[in-house]
Amino acid sequence: MGSENNQEIHVNDAGESWTWLLFLICLTTTLGSTVPVGYFFGVLNAPAEIIQSWCDEVLSNEYDTNSSESQLNLLWTSIVSIYLIGGICGSCFSACCCNKYGRKGTLIISSVILLICGLLFTWCRAARSLEMLLVARFFGGIASALIFTAQPMYLLELAPSSLSGSVGVFTCIGVTAGILLAQIVSLPQLLGNDDNWPYALSFYALLVLLCLLPLMCYPESPRWLYLVKGDVAASAHGLRQLRGNEVNVQLELNELEQTLSKNDKSSTICQVLRDKALLLPLLLVCALQASQQLSGINAIFFYSLLILTNAGFSSSSATWLNLGIGCFNLFTSLLGPLLLYKFNRRPLLMCSCLICGGSLAGMSFSLYYLLSSEGMALRYVSIAFILTFILGFQLGLGPIAYFIGSELLEDAPRPVAMSFGSLFSWLGNFLIGLCFPLLQIAWSSFAFMPCMCVCIFCLLLVWRYLPETRGREPKDVKPLMSQGLRSKIN
Repeated sequence: MGSENNQEIHVNDAGESWTWLLFLICLTTTLGSTVPVGYFFGVLNAPAEIIQSWCDEVLSNEYDTNSSESQLNLLWTSIVSIYLIGGICGSCFSACCCNKYGRKGTLIISSVILLICGLLFTWCRAARSLEMLLVARFFGGIASALIFTAQPMYLLELAPSSLSGSVGVFTCIGVTAGILLAQIVSLPQLLGNDDNWPYALSFYALLVLLCLLPLMCYPESPRWLYLVKGDVAASAHGLRQLRGNEVNVQLELNELEQTLSKNDKSSTICQVLRDKALLLPLLLVCALQASQQLSGINAIFFYSLLILTNAGFSSSSATWLNLGIGCFNLFTSLLGPLLLYKFNRRPLLMCSCLICGGSLAGMSFSLYYLLSSEGMALRYVSIAFILTFILGFQLGLGPIAYFIGSELLEDAPRPVAMSFGSLFSWLGNFLIGLCFPLLQIAWSSFAFMPCMCVCIFCLLLVWRYLPETRGREPKDVKPLMSQGLRSKIN
């Protein structure tokens, strides 16, 4: 076989293919970037009581302050939520960072920030410093926001258009794998104990360090090099590395030249907001990212242990069941590349919203009757609805929301739109973390009903306004959305 054939993993109908380099880039950026993001989300659940006790001890010994239970709860809420605040702040300048330093450059910057945060986590107990813990969580949020904006763009701009869905799901796979890894590492039998909890918080840094050197050797986005930096030679070199097919390289270079001839420079935030033709795609990106977070997935993973114990399981059983749910979440996310390669975005998203909404309604009622009747069978019915929700989420809401902005928008407004999407994602995450405990107190098992309403809203939004993007270039999708809310997608 020739060298080009050795590079190919799968060849699609258009003659465009996976290459080993593209696969390695997807794997490396997932392990070194999005897995740490998921790790941040999940790592504080299991060792929460241990870290809270340490916080109480530090306040008493270092600050001569005897804290009440409510004050400790407020401090713990701050430690958890400051990560989300960092994410909101990072989203505000992530587009500028992606335009100035490139997609790969932004990922390298975020990796360096994550490594520094890992050092702060490792030494915060030895330094007896709450400030180090808070600073590490905050800057971890900033790095995560940069990753959410840059990583989907980087992969989609490296891949041929026919593989956009397959590479786009790696963001969701990484976050899902990171949550599961955090659940495993933070088990009391491993690092989630009195002696090792700082190492549990910083364990992700090993992955970042392992993947940073390969990341620095990978090519930058050819589209960014050509359209933003004007470096035609570097862009062509990167495409030859990625494609291994000179014909496809020349076709893409011609397309980039045509794009550049339209003066399609990077758009500023003000330019994007003033352009009426971008109103609907921007609304879709923001609404889908917010709906992803408000759909209930984070409520389930933030409070899964509480849900399972309320369902009547012992603390030990709930821990292992929670781990099993995390494994199921990862397994279903791995179906994403195949599903998005075979099926259109619109039906996947609508099925996803329908299944998620129905599962949340079923879970709410099963938990309600379980709490009133304590029937053993209803425990497993509740778990079945949780698993059904996760399956529905991974069909569309989970993976598609991360990358849909790259398929809806052309190169110039894309970084700004992805940045806005990331901002709304973090705001939705912050809102669910703030409101869900209050809803649980007020509505008990029916706290998931607002999440069900979000799923129904998202279903209607997709049905009415989201054009099909599979197999289409953004320039072909753009006219379908040019009339804003009066647009007709068919």
